[in-house]
Amino acid sequence: MTLEDLYDIIEARKTADPDSSWTAKLLSKGPEKCAEKFGEEAVEAIIEAVKNDKQGLTGEAADVLYHLLVMLASRDVPLGDVLDECWHAGKDNQA
Repeated sequence: MTLEDLYDIIEARKTADPDSSWTAKLLSKGPEKCAEKFGEEAVEAIIEAVKNDKQGLTGEAADVLYHLLVMLASRDVPLGDVLDECWHAGKDNQA
């Protein structure tokens, strides 16, 4: 599965019944709750990185990516726009 695939699934959940999936329920709580959840997961990933727990970090990194995509979808920010910014930033740093 690619990030684009996951983002498409999350986008589809925006119109789903909140009782039908965790993603739909989170999105129904609004962008602020989505951002809060992303922040919580980011802190958990940092803790695992500091502990040098590779398995823990792997799991938390997956949660961070998922919740980042949910946060983006909650604010109607296309993943493609973010990836374009990454590409431009990388290109600008190649000197």
